[in-house]
Amino acid sequence: MQLSEVVGQGKNSKIANLRSFDERPLHFGFLIGLNTMDFTVYNTGRAINDAGEILYSDVVSLTPGLNIGIVTSYKLTKDLNLRFLPGISFGQRNMSYIKYDKDGKFIEREEPFKIKSTFLEFPLLLKYNAFRMHNAKPYLVGGFNTRYDLAKNKQDKLLLTSLDGYLEFGAGFDFYLTYFRLSVEAKASIGLSNVLNSKGTGEPGDMDYTNALDALRSRIFCLTFYFE
Repeated sequence: MQLSEVVGQGKNSKIANLRSFDERPLHFGFLIGLNTMDFTVYNTGRAINDAGEILYSDVVSLTPGLNIGIVTSYKLTKDLNLRFLPGISFGQRNMSYIKYDKDGKFIEREEPFKIKSTFLEFPLLLKYNAFRMHNAKPYLVGGFNTRYDLAKNKQDKLLLTSLDGYLEFGAGFDFYLTYFRLSVEAKASIGLSNVLNSKGTGEPGDMDYTNALDALRSRIFCLTFYFE
């Protein structure tokens, strides 16, 4: 191999991939990711029966879920993009109740039960792009997500409302590959409303579980991969 060929290959290895990608006003793609769903639980601390027994609830473990969707990204300015990411996500929370007597003495912990959710998601986010470093670029993202839970009527012990709004914020890295851009993003979603339905499931035996709570506020954490 001649010296000129070696030098030429060295120069080519430093050429940035997809150099005109960020100049496009509009582009599309898809996403796939993992999530963990959680609740911030507000207990009433009030007695549930004449014996003065009290129930306290909490999320006992986090279970990985899946989210998929499509990407529509519009360039607003050199450093700012508006992104619409409709999709669907699947996940669950594992909750348990602990029963205490009127003197605060532990009686029993009930077996954990699952609250499953299947969300239709409609996020509208702003993405702020930092300076591109050859084939990588960090960014920040934030905005609002509307989620509709298709599984809210299929729960035991508690009934949830179907609609909630979320504030979302996160950060990630864009990686410019030969044929597409791969983005890896970590993001938190904080629910804005109380998703506990005070009417309960309709089963008389379940009302104590509803009456033991003041509110449930949803939290979701996502690790997402974008292909654009």
